[in-house]
Amino acid sequence: MTGDAAALAFSDLHPDDILTTLSEMGFACDGRFLALNSYENRVYQVGIEDDKPIVAKFYRPQRWSDDAILEEHAFALDLASQEIPVIPPLELAGKTLHHSGHHRLAVYACRGGRAPDLDNFDLLTQLGRLVARIHLEGETRRFLHRPTIDIHSYGVASLEYLLDNDFIPDDNCDAYESVAELVLDGVEACFERSGHVREIRLHGDFHPGNVLVTRDQLHIVDLDDARHGPAVQDLWMFLSGDRDEQTPQLTALLEGYQSFRSFDARELHLVEALRSLRIMHYAAWLARRWEDPAFKLAFPWFDSRRYWDDHVLALREQVALMQEPPLEWRDF
Repeated sequence: MTGDAAALAFSDLHPDDILTTLSEMGFACDGRFLALNSYENRVYQVGIEDDKPIVAKFYRPQRWSDDAILEEHAFALDLASQEIPVIPPLELAGKTLHHSGHHRLAVYACRGGRAPDLDNFDLLTQLGRLVARIHLEGETRRFLHRPTIDIHSYGVASLEYLLDNDFIPDDNCDAYESVAELVLDGVEACFERSGHVREIRLHGDFHPGNVLVTRDQLHIVDLDDARHGPAVQDLWMFLSGDRDEQTPQLTALLEGYQSFRSFDARELHLVEALRSLRIMHYAAWLARRWEDPAFKLAFPWFDSRRYWDDHVLALREQVALMQEPPLEWRDF
């Protein structure tokens, strides 16, 4: 399989290809078909005759190796075996990763639900408990084929890619390069203030969109970005609003977290640093995927002057936020 052939097959993936692939795997597809909200991979809900629908995830070529994908699957299966409500891939004929022509895919049970209400502190406490249980498993061993969230891959590499590939408009280029360097300096300072914090296996992309709420039950989805990093990476994306709003949210999250696992308060120095790295990484991610027609349809504003004006402004705000004291937290 060549990379170019796999990339072409991925970009030209049609419903008939998906239904044929699943039929060959033994699923009696009934023709119902729904594309789900995913850009990095292609994810579809597919109806099954006389049974519940399934979710089929077709992996983007050249992003993860087979070994890295299998590590994600093993992590999810280990978590599910401990009754943590992570949705793992289904094992079919003893395998979780399947190959069909140029495609790699996994199949999941279909779970519905809504996004969590971040003003519901009881729900945040429940989320904190679940994150702690994920981290208890996460700290038992290391990934062998998955990277770490770090300044270089999320920050420096993002800056270099955008500049080297001429994505920044000429009028924004100097301002962007200048503020990005200040951001990276600020991130370095935050990591220095935090000291040596432990890096463990994480969900990695744990935000409200990856939590499904059905009545009082939570389901955690999409461990595709699982990697090593500080524990706070799986918590900070549930903090929103200004400092006064984030403080009680953090208190609720850590009240639940601390009931299962100790939290190192030094990691709070990293909240705004990790947010800054995510902002930089997100812009570079869009740039790296810009030749994918799905991205141009979903993010038409990306190559506009307005986007880069706002992006530079957001980075300037992060420079200031990283100079503020970390959020206050009362140990339980």
